[in-house]
Amino acid sequence: MEFQNYLGIYISRNTATVVCSNPHKKDRDALKYFSVSVEGQEQQDMQALAGLIAQGCAERNLKFSEIAVALDCAMFMQHSVHSEFKDPKQIAATVRFDTEEALATDITNVAVAFEIASSDQTGSQLTVFTAERKILSEVLDALQQYNLDPVNIEPDVNCLSRFICRQVTPAESKQTEMLYGMLSHRSGYLIVPPVAIDDESRKASIVRTFLVGETQDRTKLLQREVLVTTALVEGAGPLSCLKVFDSAGAANSKQLSDKLGIETDEVDLRSIVETKLQPEADCADPIDFAIAYGAALALSIKGRSVDFREDFSPFQGKKLRQQKTLKTAAISVTILLIAVGLYFQTQLFSVNRNKNNLRSKFAKDYAEVMLEQLSVDLKIKDAVRELGKLQRRIENENKGLYDEKSISSNLTLVLAAFNKCAAQTNLNIETITITTKDIMITGDTSNRQNRQRFFETVRNSGLEIKREGYTLKNNRESFRITVAPKT
Repeated sequence: MEFQNYLGIYISRNTATVVCSNPHKKDRDALKYFSVSVEGQEQQDMQALAGLIAQGCAERNLKFSEIAVALDCAMFMQHSVHSEFKDPKQIAATVRFDTEEALATDITNVAVAFEIASSDQTGSQLTVFTAERKILSEVLDALQQYNLDPVNIEPDVNCLSRFICRQVTPAESKQTEMLYGMLSHRSGYLIVPPVAIDDESRKASIVRTFLVGETQDRTKLLQREVLVTTALVEGAGPLSCLKVFDSAGAANSKQLSDKLGIETDEVDLRSIVETKLQPEADCADPIDFAIAYGAALALSIKGRSVDFREDFSPFQGKKLRQQKTLKTAAISVTILLIAVGLYFQTQLFSVNRNKNNLRSKFAKDYAEVMLEQLSVDLKIKDAVRELGKLQRRIENENKGLYDEKSISSNLTLVLAAFNKCAAQTNLNIETITITTKDIMITGDTSNRQNRQRFFETVRNSGLEIKREGYTLKNNRESFRITVAPKT
């Protein structure tokens, strides 16, 4: 599974537009699009539409990790509600009560999603969206039946606003109030993107939606709705420009400019969309594509989204299942390690207890034959060893085996041999070990010839070389010999 791919689905009652995008890639292969409709089919419900969506994804071999849904404006309502709080968590906890009070109706069977439009000392002004839980259940159950479990379900106007902010709005326009009027084949959208002026910023877009009839004058309809929206925008600042796009191509931007007194330009949304599609793709309604693409973009942006599902049916998909599984596994491993540790600790206590019992049981019985301290035992052994050496020396002297005169005479012969050749052979004596029978000598000379000359001198001094060994070490001839007087 390609975990960087996201699927955006724009759902209305009879049609759906699907975009599979990877926000980390810029090539056309990273964006795939198709649309389906149940109009004219025998079964025209949400389950049939979900089946067509799943079939289209399978035919195109679309691989994705998460899904986001944009809900058509005909399936929800928009309200302006005031909250006494500024913190989003506090607003989320009280928004249902504030909405119910503002609408003066029971909202038990309604799901609520909100966005903070502005905040001041009195609290926050909210843009609240409400959708019937029955409609959301139909959409969610139908998609989940085909293993399509959306992370969030947003109003279509918020998804379109996200697309405009990221793909259409130029950088310089983010410093001025600009109104976008978008007309699809069945819906209309008015969007004022966030701005930053004199270090003061409005993070949320101002949005409005309305339905478009097949026989309505699209220019007059847009003119009327712009006037209503302008009143909402005046608190944020005067509009600098009106950007218009009509999927049917019927809206007259010049006429709008004359009637409204606002600079009006047309947005070539179709060209913007075509640059993002594969060459063979044909987009019937660029606004539908923009909404589906805006839904997919929500999954790559950190932060809170205007999500119906958060209030209606919190997402219990892959992420939460993985987190729950990981948490359960971690707890299980911890319990297992504690159990293993307690088992071995119990075994260790048992062994130590038996050892201590045996020690206390036999301590009195063996106290008389056991030394109390190891150091005392070592001192006695050393004393016995020294007495044994003294005893052997006395016995050797009594037997005549230890003759100090003979040792002295042998040492005299060795020293005489040293004196005869030390200077000529560059002799160096390391150790001399003397016993009653022989003398062991280790040392070295400057080279092999000098070593041989030293050996010859020793033999000529009345000594016999019993054993000899030599080697080359550090460019000197090292030797080890054992000598004794000639018999």
